[in-house]
Amino acid sequence: MNTPNYGWLENWGGRDQTQKSLSGWAHPGMATTSDGRIVSCDSGSSEILIYSQKGELIHSWSGDFTDAHGITVVNEGGKDYLWIADNGSKRLPEFSYEYPPGVDNKSGIVHKYDLEGNLLLNLPGPSHNDYQENRYAPTSIAVDELRFGGSGDIWVADGYGASLVHKFNVHGEYILSIDGSGGSGHFSCPHGIVIDRRKLNPELYVADRANGRVQVFSLNGDYLRTFGEDFFTTPSEFAITGDLMVVAELEARLAILDSEDKLVKYLFPDELAAKSEGWPNEISESGLIKRPSRLGPGRFNSPHGITVDEFGNIYVAEWLIGGRFTKLVLN
Repeated sequence: MNTPNYGWLENWGGRDQTQKSLSGWAHPGMATTSDGRIVSCDSGSSEILIYSQKGELIHSWSGDFTDAHGITVVNEGGKDYLWIADNGSKRLPEFSYEYPPGVDNKSGIVHKYDLEGNLLLNLPGPSHNDYQENRYAPTSIAVDELRFGGSGDIWVADGYGASLVHKFNVHGEYILSIDGSGGSGHFSCPHGIVIDRRKLNPELYVADRANGRVQVFSLNGDYLRTFGEDFFTTPSEFAITGDLMVVAELEARLAILDSEDKLVKYLFPDELAAKSEGWPNEISESGLIKRPSRLGPGRFNSPHGITVDEFGNIYVAEWLIGGRFTKLVLN
């Protein structure tokens, strides 16, 4: 297999940001529409942003969510829709970038919108005993789309609440939950999920982030395997392009994997970023949290949301004050 090479495109998606946007701690997902547009979120203003692949902002709208932490595009009957995992809370500048009071008692929610910003439905929270002691804070969504011969089932990762992954049917009815204990051990922040269709039988990949590994399941929820403990640190989100899988690692790099779950290479790592005081931001001389000054081209700080286009280019949204979008161009 030829090892892919990528060029770093600085300032992709740049735009005039409001003060609320510039001061907001970005924590968004990313997705690609059927016609190749790139979708993300301005976490400061809870605004969905829809870009051309050149980085031109085509359309935007504000939604009824705290943050579009996870974004998934599905196509139904030739029309695209957005599933948004709203984890229910975000760090705010007025609270010194801590979570506001009462967050522990505020659950998140999963929404479905059309691309024009019309709210179509809210997916009910799962009925599970763990929510007697934990809040529900969904972080990622994967849909077994009918257009690919799937069942229409909806998988939701609760990465910030009870560390569970839930399955709903096409009608939004809760079916089951998995916690990883039937595999390599209970999930600890199952942050991102994706349905991988590169093999004959589709599989559900779970980024078991705080455990530094990926656990893989059948679409019935049966455990299959675990990998990556020897080369991952913080696997957070997935994107698939051809035979390759791209994994965003929050600690300052992307990982490229082949179809056998083997590491091909890291992209644009920064070994020092996560070791810096105040990461993913930095601490000012007066002790305040601010956007990191050491951001530069050719090195990641905190990749969070990722997606790919039909040409194999990669788009990355990072976790930091003011946000940063980057495009990696396949050479």
